[in-house]
Amino acid sequence: MKKKILSFLVCLAGCAGLFAQEAEAAAQSSSGAVKYLAAAIAVGLACISGGMAVGKIGAAAMGAMSENPELSGKALPFVGLAEGICLWGMLVAVLILFI
Repeated sequence: MKKKILSFLVCLAGCAGLFAQEAEAAAQSSSGAVKYLAAAIAVGLACISGGMAVGKIGAAAMGAMSENPELSGKALPFVGLAEGICLWGMLVAVLILFI
């Protein structure tokens, strides 16, 4: 699992680097390339960590609800909190690109 995540991160960094080179050539500015790379890293890491958190929390919540259906109201908000990690990563990326 760790090798898959590491290979995905390396692929993400390579793609972001290629995109940053194209943006740098278009803008003739090194700060533009850094902004695109930073935004890609912010979204990528946030979505990977959010997906891992939702997977673990969702499995635990479904197991708990199968034993006691009354726990659904208490368990599902935690899944929403884990999904919020992805939204914060996207928000940070938008702020990086436009500010």
